Amino acid sequence: MQDLSIFTSSFSFKQKLARIIWNAVQASLFKFSPRPFFTWRNFLLKLFGADIAKGVRVYPSVKIFCPKNLDLGDYAIIGPYVDCYNVAQIHIGNHSMISQYSYLCSASHDHSQNNLPLISAPIHIGNGSWICADVFVSMGVTIGDNSLVAARSTVLENLPADKVCGGYPAKVIKERSFT
Repeated sequence: MQDLSIFTSSFSFKQKLARIIWNAVQASLFKFSPRPFFTWRNFLLKLFGADIAKGVRVYPSVKIFCPKNLDLGDYAIIGPYVDCYNVAQIHIGNHSMISQYSYLCSASHDHSQNNLPLISAPIHIGNGSWICADVFVSMGVTIGDNSLVAARSTVLENLPADKVCGGYPAKVIKERSFT
C-alpha cells in the first residue's frame, strides 16, 4: 500500500478557506449574473484580490482558480467558458482577448518526483493579443504584444510579438499586419 502522507498540499489553511469562499461566490453571484453585468463580476473579482483595469469584460461562465493571481489590463476580455487555472499569476494585457473555451494553465505537477509536487509559473499575454477559441496556454509562457494564436492551438513556449501563430505546438505562421 502506498504511503499517502507524501501527497501533502502546498496550500495553507488560509488559502484553502479563501478558495472555498471564492468557489461559493463564483458558483452563485458570479456565474448566475446576467451576461452584460461585467461591472458586477469585476467588483467580485476585485473583492477577492484581482487587479482589474477599466473596461474589462469577464463573462459569467469563466472559471477562475484564484482571483488574486489575475491581472487584467484596460479593455481586456475573457470570453465564455474560459478556464483560468491561475495558481501563479496570469497577466492579460490591454486590449487583449481570450476567446471561448480557452484554457490558461499556470501550474502542473513535477512528474520526476514520486509525490508529484505542484509546480507553477506565470503566464503573460501582451497588449493587443488575441487568443482564439479553444487554445491551451501552458505555464511559464509569454505571448508577445499584438500576436494572434489560432483556434485549437497548444502554446508550450513563448511566442514573439506581432505574429500569427498556431498548431501543436504553436509556432509562428506569419507576420500579423493591420490594414
